[in-house]
Amino acid sequence: MSIRRTTKSRRAVAAASMAAVLTLVVTGCGGDDGGKAEDSGSSSSAKPSGEDKGAGDDTAAGDQVDPNAKLAEVKGQGGLTLVIKQVKRDSGGFLTVQGEIKNEGDQSKNTAGWAGSESAVVAKNPNSVAGATLVDKVGKKRYYVLRDTDSNCLCTTGILPLQPGKATPVFMQFPAPPETSTEVDFTLPTFATASLKISG
Repeated sequence: MSIRRTTKSRRAVAAASMAAVLTLVVTGCGGDDGGKAEDSGSSSSAKPSGEDKGAGDDTAAGDQVDPNAKLAEVKGQGGLTLVIKQVKRDSGGFLTVQGEIKNEGDQSKNTAGWAGSESAVVAKNPNSVAGATLVDKVGKKRYYVLRDTDSNCLCTTGILPLQPGKATPVFMQFPAPPETSTEVDFTLPTFATASLKISG
């Protein structure tokens, strides 16, 4: 599938809200939890309507990624697999994680649990990957997906149920950890934790 760049307006919104988000990160970060982010919101009974058409308009950010790249692969529930293809620092203090979620099972899979458990974020970003977190073990900080003052996330949204044998590209943007941090632990609800090396 082709990976598109986010619009300039999304970058502008991100830049405008960066100060508020960084304040939230500094005040809301947990301590060292052994390198594992909490997996709250790992299940949800809500099911979006429609058949598998891939992700919504926000499918990816940044440069196109090598389709054969694989920094990490982690298993999720019910035959789902998350392949991380790129973890890169962007200009403006962002860290963009790009990957692909595959349904290797034999049944359609609901994607609602990936949005996390924050009610305001879930309401604004249904069927998204807004629940993803990064943990910088060196700096002992947890980072959440960037969002604007209206709780719109800088991540893939509108992901429809994933049919057997299908895959969907995903991206998430976080505040970038300090340059001295070269590795982070990444967690998406319902998936195992992966240790990722940062490039760029």
